[in-house]
Amino acid sequence: MNHKLKLIATAFSMLMFFTATKLQGQETRKITLQEAIDLSISNSHLLKNNSAKIDEAVAAVKEANEKKLPDFSISGSWLYLPITPNISLKTNSNNGGGSSPSVSQAMYTSTGISMPLFTAGRLDYGIESAKYLEKAARLNADENKEAVIFNSISAFGNLYKARAAVELVKEYLEQSNKRVQDFSNLEKNGLLARNDLLKAELQSSNIELTLLDVENNLQLASVNMALMLGLPEKTILIADSASLIKAVKPKSFEEYEQLALTERKEIGSAMLHKKIAELGVKSLKAGYYPGLALTAGYIAANVPGFLTITNAVNVGVGVKYDLSSIWKTKTKLAAAGAIVQQLASSELMLSDQIRLQVNETYQAYKLSEKRIQVYQKALVQSTENFRIIKNKYENTLATATDLLEAEVTQLQSRLMVVGATVDSIVAFNKLLQTTGILTP
Repeated sequence: MNHKLKLIATAFSMLMFFTATKLQGQETRKITLQEAIDLSISNSHLLKNNSAKIDEAVAAVKEANEKKLPDFSISGSWLYLPITPNISLKTNSNNGGGSSPSVSQAMYTSTGISMPLFTAGRLDYGIESAKYLEKAARLNADENKEAVIFNSISAFGNLYKARAAVELVKEYLEQSNKRVQDFSNLEKNGLLARNDLLKAELQSSNIELTLLDVENNLQLASVNMALMLGLPEKTILIADSASLIKAVKPKSFEEYEQLALTERKEIGSAMLHKKIAELGVKSLKAGYYPGLALTAGYIAANVPGFLTITNAVNVGVGVKYDLSSIWKTKTKLAAAGAIVQQLASSELMLSDQIRLQVNETYQAYKLSEKRIQVYQKALVQSTENFRIIKNKYENTLATATDLLEAEVTQLQSRLMVVGATVDSIVAFNKLLQTTGILTP
């Protein structure tokens, strides 16, 4: 007997050791909804990628503006001539006579400056297009930011529901185990049928299985939240329920619909891309006109034993005209015009799609509110039903099966109320995201 006790004590010590080892390094952290949102924004890989795209768009605007600045180039070469060239200078003093100088190398350098004077608006259209692209990149970043925020709210809600479910199931498991103990004492004294005791034990086993499931859900929800926030995945997160509730008075469907048509980032982005396509049409039309530029340059050359040139400065006006644009631009204009029409149609289609999305999310939110009322009513009914069945059971007017069923029904009602309440908050925030006003 003593040997068995020693084995049990050793096993218990080992269990405590492994449990402590498992928990070591795990940090328990209570977190508010706003903290979760801030962390998710700062650690979102998607938003970091959007930030890089905005930087790229800003650089593109600068690059487009810099095309208005003068182009400056300088070049120089040293040439070795392995074969002596034949050189004949036609001058008044020497009409084909005399010997050819011996030339084996040549050096020259040139510097040129070109300043655009007239481009038919092509440079301005390019600058304006780059600015529109920058605005579109910022709108896309804002849209993704709202998606990240909503995902944080949804994950926060799941975390809260999972922990609330664990606490409720633990509470009912404790009550169920106590009832099993009471039933066991009654059964030993011959006051309860063994079948009723087995039913109570079976219910406790089922609640234990439910507890395993909800604890697993809590673990997954905590890991998902930790990864989303950029925290170690072993961090045990506890959602602050007080920060989840926000007293915001809902608007009417018509108000949300009108807000969506003005606040949704996709509509703004679609309008910008349409303007960019229209600028592309204007830029193509500008190809019908020649380009005019002010030019200046300096040339110096030295051919030893033959020629030296210095201070050869030139200033002038350069004209460039692409003659092929006369027959090529027409086709390009037709294609660009078709793109403008496509974007205009897409903008109208997007407007209809947003109206439908707002309708769906608004109805989902109203349904979630009604579910709360139904589940709260069911909780009141199940609580009263359990009280009545318990009184009847204590007065031998109800069976143990009736009592156990009433208790399970009450547990389910409590879980449904918690879940419906959080789901309603998430549904409301989904409505705000669909409307485009989740963030100020």
